[in-house]
Amino acid sequence: MAEDTIDLAPPDAPPDATGSLAGAKLVLVDGSGFIFRAYHALPPMTRADGTPVNAVFGFSNMLARLLRDHVGTHLAVIFDAGRSTFRNRMYTAYKAHRPEPPDDLIPQFALVREATAAFGVPAVELADWEADDLIASYAREIVARGGECTIISSDKDLMQLLGPGVEMLDPIKQKPIGAEEVLAKFGVPPDKVVEVQALMGDSVDNVPGVPGIGPKTAGQLVAEFGDVEAILAAAPAMKPSKRRDSLIEHAEAARISRRLVELDRNAPLPLPIEALGATTPDARRLGTWLDGMGFRSIAARLSLPGMVRGEVAAVASPDPHAPVADAAAEGTPSVAYGPYGLITDADALAALTDEITRAGVVAIAVQTDTTDARRSPIVGIAFATGAGRASYLPLRHEGDLEHPVGPQLDFGTVAEALRPLLADPSVLKLFHNAKFDTLALSAAGLPFPAPLDDTMLISYAQDAGAHGHALGELAARHLGHTPATFESVTGTGRARLAFSRIAPQAAGQFAAEAADATWRLWRALRPGLRAQRSLSVYELLERRLVPIIARMEQDGIAIDAAELARMSADFGARMAVMETEIHALAGRSFNLGSPKQLGEILFDEMGLPGGKRMKTGAWGTDSSVLQTLAEQGHVLPARILDWRQLAKLKSTYADSLVDDVDPRTRRVHTTFQMAATTTGRLSSNAPNLQNIPIRTEEGGRIRQAFIAAPGQVLVSADYSQIELRLLAHVADIPALRESFRNGEDIHARTASEVFGVPMAGMDSLTRRRAKAINFGIIYGISAFGLARQLGIEPGEAKLYIDQYFRRYPAIRDYMETTREFARTHGYVLTPFGRRCWIPGIAEKNPARRAYGERQAINAPLQGGAADIIKRAMVRLPDAIAASGLSGRMLLQVHDELLFESPQDEAAALADLARDVMQQAARLVVPLVVETGTGRHWGDAH
Repeated sequence: MAEDTIDLAPPDAPPDATGSLAGAKLVLVDGSGFIFRAYHALPPMTRADGTPVNAVFGFSNMLARLLRDHVGTHLAVIFDAGRSTFRNRMYTAYKAHRPEPPDDLIPQFALVREATAAFGVPAVELADWEADDLIASYAREIVARGGECTIISSDKDLMQLLGPGVEMLDPIKQKPIGAEEVLAKFGVPPDKVVEVQALMGDSVDNVPGVPGIGPKTAGQLVAEFGDVEAILAAAPAMKPSKRRDSLIEHAEAARISRRLVELDRNAPLPLPIEALGATTPDARRLGTWLDGMGFRSIAARLSLPGMVRGEVAAVASPDPHAPVADAAAEGTPSVAYGPYGLITDADALAALTDEITRAGVVAIAVQTDTTDARRSPIVGIAFATGAGRASYLPLRHEGDLEHPVGPQLDFGTVAEALRPLLADPSVLKLFHNAKFDTLALSAAGLPFPAPLDDTMLISYAQDAGAHGHALGELAARHLGHTPATFESVTGTGRARLAFSRIAPQAAGQFAAEAADATWRLWRALRPGLRAQRSLSVYELLERRLVPIIARMEQDGIAIDAAELARMSADFGARMAVMETEIHALAGRSFNLGSPKQLGEILFDEMGLPGGKRMKTGAWGTDSSVLQTLAEQGHVLPARILDWRQLAKLKSTYADSLVDDVDPRTRRVHTTFQMAATTTGRLSSNAPNLQNIPIRTEEGGRIRQAFIAAPGQVLVSADYSQIELRLLAHVADIPALRESFRNGEDIHARTASEVFGVPMAGMDSLTRRRAKAINFGIIYGISAFGLARQLGIEPGEAKLYIDQYFRRYPAIRDYMETTREFARTHGYVLTPFGRRCWIPGIAEKNPARRAYGERQAINAPLQGGAADIIKRAMVRLPDAIAASGLSGRMLLQVHDELLFESPQDEAAALADLARDVMQQAARLVVPLVVETGTGRHWGDAH
């Protein structure tokens, strides 16, 4: 082999004299798919002259791997020649709403074609035709001439081509896609894919399809009738339903969709197959091109000569807050974690701040003795400016005669050095759980660090529900590294030491490793926000909420200790009465707080069904077990649940809230968890305000203990029936939409629709039943659950639910479509694009899978409500300040915001909150916010 070539491909296999290509294998690369995958997978990168190159680098990497692993006898990369094709003449709306490519991708299209030429691979495109049509035509031609074809793509639109001699390969997963995978995805074999696609449409390409028909329904129809025309012909004879009506009404749209999604296998071939013979690329030409681009790592992997400059030319992105990525940074994960340095003198601190300023990005990990960032002084701070480049600044470590701590800078000196750095807009500060660190810095008198990024929230915005978002778990998952735990440094149990008692050297290695891991996680995770379409959720909601929620935690809320004492006594008396009743139902006395004794009563003595023993041998009696039994109509488990609820409220609130009071502020400061739920909702602890019952007498009593400061009142602003409004929005239910638009009583309207009774003069029992169904449907309630709520037989409850779905079939369609989407993708989307992962949707256990399906149905609604109230929370502080009002937002609980305001400003604040909250999102039905004021939360709510 010549010195300046490299053998990456087998030799050509020319056709024989008859034109046969028997034994030939044509590999077709979906070039457009490669480009966009590379662009979204990599952070911004620029060449030495400032040209964006992240897509070019990723494309070149994939092409190099392809040449090494998957080349046949013939090879081509197929590109789209332009945005307009013959399909736009067929249907003007086709792909019409696709956005223009990002500005930094546009100049890379030409460079990608340069890369293809440098690798010696034919690039094929043809005006007026899509790349998919050319792929279809080449695949037909090679098979017709006795050869085989491999399509390098995971695009669902190409799956219709699979068949004898044609296969697909996912370029990212490196897994083949065949008939089995297509059947799992569409429910039909490859030759029927176009029929399914025509019915379900494609919102990305603006293919209309038939409204209300999702992939599962489309697959069932095609399996039963064969093709679109047969389905449309059979539609008039189908059982009356919304699906039937939609097929008849949108028949022409289905036919147009069929023509749009079917690929043209007779498209002209710009180059004959003979011209696509795979060749070995010219190593000198390829090396020179890679050198000019600065892609040293690719050249090194291919062992190419001629890399004369030997340095990567990629420099920082024009976006100062985007990850700085270069082609050589692939080795970052192999950089050692430590050892790290200590900052113990003013010169070292000055050198550190200079380094941070030059880097423009720094990861910060604040260390305290407790998890209460407001009250625990800062013990030390770790900083990282790159992989392995981290150090620790000890501040308040305490030693003894045997373990002296060594020199530490006084906090005043440190604060003077850090104040300008934290406020410097040109330095991006990275945190993991930024709310904690910023609270600790604020409590120390330091400014709020801006701008900032939070790796915990970056992960949460993409993967809520998929896994936890603690630093250790994310580092293990994304970096292949498990950092030291806090307990491994401080010890556990009685031997546990305060962090301030740990020697600075040991403490510093732990803290600096956390900062180092945060920096690396930011590099690994932030590019995914764009690829996962989670950027707006993160940047417009989650990140902006950090200072707002931190301020809410700082402000806290006052409580009435005397009212709590009265409440505790009352709850205790009621529990005693309930205990007597429960003993009577059980037939003997037992300890209600003993799961073991309760299990013996329920499963050994009463013989109730469904009991399961735990590893200890005792019966399981958690809330899910009791709830299942209660939904089946068993009274004792239902009363146990009631007793447990009251006991929990007594211990969590009536008895414990006084202990949660901060003696310095005389207020309770709950801690909001920003990355704990699947749906984007906030949760809270110490105290947990989300568990206060919303519609019960006990919940009202607890709210009475939360009071305004002297001279102030509390203002409550609560979204009215927001999840039902979102259901009307996403499920296209005309009756519900009309009712909400007209301001009608939605529960009375539902009762009228379902039970056939007039709204005028409707009795409260009928309305209550409709209300229970309305809210129950959102949470996937069973007949047993509804029966328990209404005090009726399960059979009667089932009749109510069946009648509800007959009247509102679009709700059942929404539920089925949502379940199917979750099964296919593993997640569901809120109306605002938040991904809510549903791990249980794939469970083999039927009960756990059913729970996952209920989660999938509810998550878009509950998550949509969370998105809306977060939008309002982001806007309200500025709106309050601009209005000249002095009120402040204290709490967020479910769909409600609670403010504290001077009494003479309360009405104005209520009006402002209502306006901002109602304008937080645009739905097809109006958002309605109800407000109230009072000295305590109960009155305001």
